[in-house]
Amino acid sequence: MGMSTSTPGKMRSIGIPGVKPPEKTCNDPRCPWHGHLKVRGVVLEGTVVKKRAQKTAVVLHEYLHYVSKYMRYERRRRKIHVRVPPCIDVEEGDRVLIAETRPLAKTVAFVVISVLEKKKSS
Repeated sequence: MGMSTSTPGKMRSIGIPGVKPPEKTCNDPRCPWHGHLKVRGVVLEGTVVKKRAQKTAVVLHEYLHYVSKYMRYERRRRKIHVRVPPCIDVEEGDRVLIAETRPLAKTVAFVVISVLEKKKSS
């Protein structure tokens, strides 16, 4: 009758091929891997530019937009607020894969599903 709680160590498939699940486990209900959060819609790639709030980050998504008048592409960018599950470690400068989900807060409707590459530390 009620919602079943996910047991730690239990991993669900998020339905996106080629994405490796995280090594760590968590018991967060808003985690796509270990909780009940379903991902749907677009899957984007971006760079983490800010990580100050709890379980939340800002990802910069850069893309090309075609301008037919000049038959050229222009670079565009937008900042997307994302939720970061406790089982995924991200820092500012990391390249991450984010997926759309239901609205989680006023401005948050995406969740980090994997880290593509860590920031190069020098």
